This record gives sequence, structure tokens and C-alpha cells, in this order.
Amino acid sequence: MKTELVRIGNSRGIRIPKPIIEQCRLGDTVELRVHDDSLIISSQHKPRQGWEEALRRATPASAGNLLLESVLDDDFDREEWTW
Repeated sequence: MKTELVRIGNSRGIRIPKPIIEQCRLGDTVELRVHDDSLIISSQHKPRQGWEEALRRATPASAGNLLLESVLDDDFDREEWTW
């Protein structure tokens, strides 16, 4: 699809047709990046979106314990330190 750049002050912009906005699930804010000589417009992602699910897939099901629990299991932690 071809479209024209329109002047917006000292900048330029494009109009994105509604069907393309819906197909790409674009919201009010988008992410712009340049790859080689291309401008890529994508829907904005929340920081760390999907990290929790990726961690669940990457760790065994028995990894429900914190890693520090095995390291910090000594007399000081059990008797002297208040968590």
C-alpha cells in the first residue's frame, strides 16, 4: 500500500487506515524503530510483558522454591535474623 507523507508542523506523518490499525491491534501509542532502511511501527508492549510466562516455561515445575532458600539456610538465618 502506498501513502503520502503529510506535513505536521516541521514533521511529517502518515494516515494509517482503520482496517490496518485493527489488524495490527494498534492502540493510541505505538513503538517506532528503524531496521535497515525501513520504519517499523508496532503496538506498544508493557515493560517485561510476557516475562512471567517465559520464566514458567523455562524452569522445571518443581522450581517453586526461591533460589536463596537453600543458600541462606544456616543458624544465623534461622535464629538471629528477623525476616
